[in-house]
Amino acid sequence: MNRFLACACLLTLPMVANAIESVVHAGKLLDVIQGRVLSEHSILIDGGRVVRVEQGYLAPEGAEVIDLKDAFVMPGLIDTHVHLDGELDPPTSYAEELYMNPSDYALRATVYAKRTLDAGFTTVRDLGAGHVEVIVGLRNAIDRGWVPGPRIYAAGKAIGTTGGHADPTNGVRRDLRGDPGPKEGVINGPEDAYKAVRQRYKDGSDVIKLTVTGGVMSLAKSGDNPQFTDEELAAIMAAAKDYNFVVAVHAHGAEGMKRAIRAGVDSVEHGTYMDREAMGLMKRHKTWYVPTISAGRWVGELAEQPGRLPEVVRVKAAAIGPQIQDTFARAYDAGVAIAFGTDAGVSPHGANAREFEYMVEAGMPALEALQSATINAATLLRAADEIGSLQEGRYADIVAVNGNPLDDISEMNRVIFVMKGGRVHPLTH
Repeated sequence: MNRFLACACLLTLPMVANAIESVVHAGKLLDVIQGRVLSEHSILIDGGRVVRVEQGYLAPEGAEVIDLKDAFVMPGLIDTHVHLDGELDPPTSYAEELYMNPSDYALRATVYAKRTLDAGFTTVRDLGAGHVEVIVGLRNAIDRGWVPGPRIYAAGKAIGTTGGHADPTNGVRRDLRGDPGPKEGVINGPEDAYKAVRQRYKDGSDVIKLTVTGGVMSLAKSGDNPQFTDEELAAIMAAAKDYNFVVAVHAHGAEGMKRAIRAGVDSVEHGTYMDREAMGLMKRHKTWYVPTISAGRWVGELAEQPGRLPEVVRVKAAAIGPQIQDTFARAYDAGVAIAFGTDAGVSPHGANAREFEYMVEAGMPALEALQSATINAATLLRAADEIGSLQEGRYADIVAVNGNPLDDISEMNRVIFVMKGGRVHPLTH
């Protein structure tokens, strides 16, 4: 029997009209909407969703009681920037395409998905995979209950320009490069932009990911130059609006991100060289910032280890990685809206909660860090009526830790309980 299940005898409430499958007794419960901690509350659950939250330890007749009276309870966490199809392990990860099939990526991704769920992240946004069928298939398999993992909002293949950060043929031998187009995520001009978005719709993507500047891990020289024109961005956004896509943009350089913000994108990822003008534009356009400090710290450390990264990548990692935390601090002080994201897959899967520590270290209060991974992230995904808080009608996604993370944010690295959609997830760590 799960150690959190408790006998409900002597506490039954026959007057409860709704059929209740289970009830969670929360000693401390974080209300992310009001920003307060509630004591001794019950979360009543049926059909995988929250029926209501009430004060006191209630036990409706016939309901399974889950005892978290000694724990700190909160909504399931959301990471809005992951890559479940891989994990950076240089130099071997750069050669994987030569010996791994899509089925290999898919099976390995199930391991990373479980690690992510074990860490308390019940929802993720996967922002780009080498093989679209891997992440879309994983999303569907999780939804059908075939494998354990977080709820996935999938971008499929990211969209870039020729030679840009999302061009899959960067660094490939000349005779093997070919000329990838919109289907493969490479565009040149507005017409290609429309086709690329429509292809993502056809592929079953939930969101759109653009690489509007150079990047760190690609085998290309620049890590920050602008790589989309205003006309291309306008076409992307027009097509995305037609299909109701949320649009995320990878951006390190200020000029590329400013073009994207003016075009109306939903979020800027990384934002390393974000300047004051970019921050002002983000506030004006209500653009979310997803910092991914974890990835920046990770690649910065790798850059210090001889031979770990290809030289063209090492130079960029050393310059860009260590700066992201400082950018985050400045953006937070400027009042830019922040949603939680790690870029796990660059940084290790399952260690997502380290991002909380980096955020608090940079000056964000622990409460706001937790809100960034719950209600803020849900709002960015346009899913606040489904996830991100424990309110009536939302999915019963629930996470618990032993200590109070508002006093010690490192508690988030020691999750003791995970429920996703009303089902308790057995932890393996």
